[in-house]
Amino acid sequence: MKYLPLVWAGIWRKPGRTILIFLQVAVAFALFGVLQGVKTGAEQAIAAARADLLIVHSRLSWGEQLPLGMLGQIESVRGVREVIPVDLAVAAYQKPDQQVGIVAVRPDKGWLSAFTFTISPASVQAFRATRTGILVRASLAREYGWKVGDRIPLMTQVVKTDGSTDWTFDMVGTFTDSDVGGGDRNVLINYDYWNEARASDKDTVQHFNVRIADPHAAAAVSDAIDARFANSPNETRSESIRELAQANLQSIGDLEFLIRAVVAAVMAALLFATATMMIQSVPERTAEIAVLKTLGFTNGAVFALTLAEAVATCLVAAGLGLALATLAFPLVPRFVNGLSMPWIIVAVGLITALAVALVSAAVPAMMAARLEVAAALAAQ
Repeated sequence: MKYLPLVWAGIWRKPGRTILIFLQVAVAFALFGVLQGVKTGAEQAIAAARADLLIVHSRLSWGEQLPLGMLGQIESVRGVREVIPVDLAVAAYQKPDQQVGIVAVRPDKGWLSAFTFTISPASVQAFRATRTGILVRASLAREYGWKVGDRIPLMTQVVKTDGSTDWTFDMVGTFTDSDVGGGDRNVLINYDYWNEARASDKDTVQHFNVRIADPHAAAAVSDAIDARFANSPNETRSESIRELAQANLQSIGDLEFLIRAVVAAVMAALLFATATMMIQSVPERTAEIAVLKTLGFTNGAVFALTLAEAVATCLVAAGLGLALATLAFPLVPRFVNGLSMPWIIVAVGLITALAVALVSAAVPAMMAARLEVAAALAAQ
């Protein structure tokens, strides 16, 4: 502790240079934190995605309708536990830009096991009992100020039997969704009401949610379901939620390679800049170093003091940068839903900052330690 004043004085010998290094390190590690957080968060989100939940949709395209009658054939496949029909549509609330995703489901017994939703028992019961009931994503309800008991009008392109495209639902609760690929502006409605009230596409669905008994058998069950409808007018493609989550993240490109390349470039530039500024500082301090050695400081002590200055600056600046990254990370789920900032990234960032400090200051510290007292004083 007695050397801390010397370290502090050395850090602030050139305030302008210290502030510049501090800002460089802080910005670099803020970028490091966000990018590595996205990478690690994405990996964790994919690993946490359910492999026992399959989505059975048309092989032609996601928008192609499938007959509701396929449900029984899917149920007969060995390993299948729950099959729930799902239909999708896009609606607008009050203005065309207030988009809402409609998810029509049939709330049969055990239906929640075939989804990634979290819904209170009371809301589930009210949803099942209310034909025109609607469950709203919690974040969407907060955005529009909706509450239980409200009648919510939605405008869609789906025409009702009375010729209208205006649908009105009774809000019975809210829900959250842990699916990485799940939208954050979705609402749930009763499929039976939706199916009977629309004028076209009756008894069809966009896909089936299928829960299987063994997540390790997902590939085998998927193949069995698809084989059941092979060479038929309604060929299917079955994929697990985990597969879809991975595909969803890969759709933005090779995320891992991109992040590694950017982080490596930033760290290399930071290392070069920090080392250069540290090397420049040693010749400016020859007299101070000579005085320290005259007072009895060994080469090792001078070496340690120089390293300590670099370590203290880098760790504090990196801590600030990682703190900024942690505060900024909640914005990331707007682009990749379901991600969260893993705290391991903060630890890795601080270790990386320590490594950068040690490597960048090693040569300047050796130069300071090897400085001869007589030569240093003669040069002044």
